Amino acid sequence: MAQRATKILVEGEAGSERERPVLRDFSQPWLDLNDKSVLVTGGTGSFGNHFVKTVLAHYKPKRLIIFSRDELKQYEMQQIFAPERHPCMRYFIGDVRDRDRLEMAMSGVDYVVHAAALKQVPAAEYNPFECIHTNVLGAENLVYAALRNKVQKVVALSTDKAANPVNLYGASKLASDKIFVAANNLSGADGTKFAVVRYGNVFGSRGSVVPFFKKLTAAGATELPITDARMTRFWITLTQGVNLVLSSMEMCKGGEIFVPKIASTTITGLATLLGPDLPQKIVGIRPGEKLHETMIPADDSHWTLELPDRYLILASFAAALREAYIHRGAKPVEEGFSYSSDNNPEQLDARGLQHLLAEAYA
Repeated sequence: MAQRATKILVEGEAGSERERPVLRDFSQPWLDLNDKSVLVTGGTGSFGNHFVKTVLAHYKPKRLIIFSRDELKQYEMQQIFAPERHPCMRYFIGDVRDRDRLEMAMSGVDYVVHAAALKQVPAAEYNPFECIHTNVLGAENLVYAALRNKVQKVVALSTDKAANPVNLYGASKLASDKIFVAANNLSGADGTKFAVVRYGNVFGSRGSVVPFFKKLTAAGATELPITDARMTRFWITLTQGVNLVLSSMEMCKGGEIFVPKIASTTITGLATLLGPDLPQKIVGIRPGEKLHETMIPADDSHWTLELPDRYLILASFAAALREAYIHRGAKPVEEGFSYSSDNNPEQLDARGLQHLLAEAYA
């Protein structure tokens, strides 16, 4: 579990330069997927595409199954990862709302990455029934299908908005997290292991503010819209996110919520980097939006352990798992500890943002 970090230079207080680790790659220890069957729900999204690219570059899986409901996105993905060039690739049309279809697609699968979700905060606020059916009932369906098919491990992707949620999307993902953690009570000691990976905004993913700002600047915008000048956010690249999932799936024993140590920045700093010559217009916080994001609330400090590159939030009933991690070198955090984008010690300056942007679009 050794920490691996990318060093970047930042200005010291007296003008001298010092080094600080801010871009951990989370690549150790990776799960061995050679000759294994892997299914990714929501696999046509930004994460799914990068996950497939990474797995095909490093392993020879028996099957790599894309499970999603959008036939157009599957068609487009097949132009990149065609079954004739990658015989392990499989494409299943299906929805996580359909338990029977999930169970059929999961037959003979060893590992599942659950990335399917309705993620847009305004859309979830306006369409609450749809959000619940996909994010909450879909999580229940996936647990059921994984247990029925005796899948070895399931890792579900979560979000910083699930901690102390103020919008329906965050609340639905908190419910999903609880479902996956509690699912370990159903699987028994030798059954499916369920875990959660929780991280912040993904640089360059569809729908994020980075391509939005880049699109505005390319179109000749005369200003960039800023919701609030004080706003801060956690940031992670797709490569970091995929590595985090693979390494968390390798180390998980069932019941963990893995939280990476990643960098934060202000939204104004990001806008300045992407549109240095453009004025910034304050447009106000949108409904359901937070000023700062939290990945570990203070109320969870009792159950949180720290590793060199990530935190673990464990269920209150997982005393044996807690002791096992402490025996392996994990350390309990202080009581009242919280991990938020505004109190994060790793705040990116302009040079750090440039480095992160280069990593994301390499």
